[in-house]
Amino acid sequence: MTDGTAVAGPDGALRCPWALSTEDYVAYHDEEWGRPVHGDDALFERLSLEAFQSGLSWITILRRRPGFRAAFAEFRIQKVAAFTEEDRERLLADPGIIRNRAKIDATVGNARVLADWSPGELDTLIWSYAPDPATRPAPKTVSDVPAVTPASTALSKDLKKRGLRFVGPTTAYALMQACGLVDDHLEACVSRTAPAGSGRPTGSRAGNPRGTA
Repeated sequence: MTDGTAVAGPDGALRCPWALSTEDYVAYHDEEWGRPVHGDDALFERLSLEAFQSGLSWITILRRRPGFRAAFAEFRIQKVAAFTEEDRERLLADPGIIRNRAKIDATVGNARVLADWSPGELDTLIWSYAPDPATRPAPKTVSDVPAVTPASTALSKDLKKRGLRFVGPTTAYALMQACGLVDDHLEACVSRTAPAGSGRPTGSRAGNPRGTA
C-alpha cells in the first residue's frame, strides 16, 4: 500500500488503497464513491457533509451520517431552510453530528439560499462543471489524484457568488469526486469500470476519503 497503487482486498479484487484502510470504507468505495448523483436535495446533502468534513477526516463524517440525516431532516432543502433558533440550539447539542456552530449556521443558511432556486437549478449548476472524461487520464497511484482543480475552483467561486458558504475549492473537488463528476478510482481499481449508479443511495456516500477537505 505504500506506493499508492491499487491493492488487493480480502476478495482478491484490486481497490484504491484508502478503501482498505478501514472496514467502513469498503462498501462506500465499491458502491457509491464516484457514482453519479443527481437531485437538488441529494446534492445539498453531499455539499453539506463536505462542509462538515473540512478540517476533519472523512471517516468521522461517514460514521455520523445517520445522525446528520436525522438532525437535518434528511437534508430536504425546504425543511432545513425553515429551521428556527430552537433547531439551531438542538443541533448544537446533538452528539450525533459535528457540533460546529459555523458549519451548522452555514448549512441552514445555504438551505435558505437554495430554497429560492428553481427546481433542478442546483443539479444543473453543479453538473455544468463536470469535465470531459476524455481529458482526464485514469490515475495510476493516489499521488496522481489532485486535491483541487481549475474546475473545482470555478465551481467554488460560482457557489460563493450565489451566496453559499463553506464551499472552498478543495471542498468543491471532494464533492465532484463523491458525486461522480470525476472518476478518481485508480486505473487498476475494480470500481474504475463498475457500472455507475445514480440517485439517492441508501448507504454511506460523499466525501474525500484521502484526507480533509
